[in-house]
Amino acid sequence: MCIDEARFEAAKNKIIGRERERQGIGTLSEKTVHAVLKHYYAPDVKMHEIPIGNFVADIFTGEEIIEIQTRAFHTLRRKLEAFLKEYPVTIVYPIPREKWLSWIDEESGEVSAKRKSPKHGNPYQAFPELYKIRPFLQNENLKFRFALLDMEEYRLLNGWSRDKKKGSERYDRIPTRFAEEVCIGRREDYMQFIPFHLPEIFTAKEFAKNAKIPAKLAGIVLLIMTDLGIVERTGKRGNSYLYRVCEV
Repeated sequence: MCIDEARFEAAKNKIIGRERERQGIGTLSEKTVHAVLKHYYAPDVKMHEIPIGNFVADIFTGEEIIEIQTRAFHTLRRKLEAFLKEYPVTIVYPIPREKWLSWIDEESGEVSAKRKSPKHGNPYQAFPELYKIRPFLQNENLKFRFALLDMEEYRLLNGWSRDKKKGSERYDRIPTRFAEEVCIGRREDYMQFIPFHLPEIFTAKEFAKNAKIPAKLAGIVLLIMTDLGIVERTGKRGNSYLYRVCEV
């Protein structure tokens, strides 16, 4: 999808602010990514935090509800149960594409220099969250936008390991660039997650290799794709299930 870079910069500046950016990370809130994306998808603040029934929608355009969900899709179940009966719902899920990590010393407030994480995000990372709302995935009113963002992540040095990094608490994530948007508006859109060079009959391990994702994640992707009728099981090879892509 085409990213509106000017609108994204405007959303960033509105939430982070040039002055606060100069003053440092300590002035920012925990939900910076959420707030920036809310202003990106709906620059008109009159559309923000709108009561609908017993719940509050992040964005309500008058025709559509947009929820910015940074994680924990299971917390959306009751909202979706109510919202989808009345309106189309789009869930926006931010995924760190490239990430620079800094550590904050809680006692001194000192922030370490940024270091680039070797991990590189991709849209498949949304599937463990989709798994948490499996009963809703076939609802035609439900759509998704996976926002791949370059980010600066700040973590507190309060973990349980000797260097205080393992088990540490995330303080905030600051989006720096909107790199890519992957959209699912209908069942057929899940076909974009089928690797191009996949054999006609394949295992989860072969899917993982071609998609360049871990085997455990490939298993979750294939479980959801089977639910949706994008792929089907055709038998077994040893202890491994065999799959093929359905005609969509």
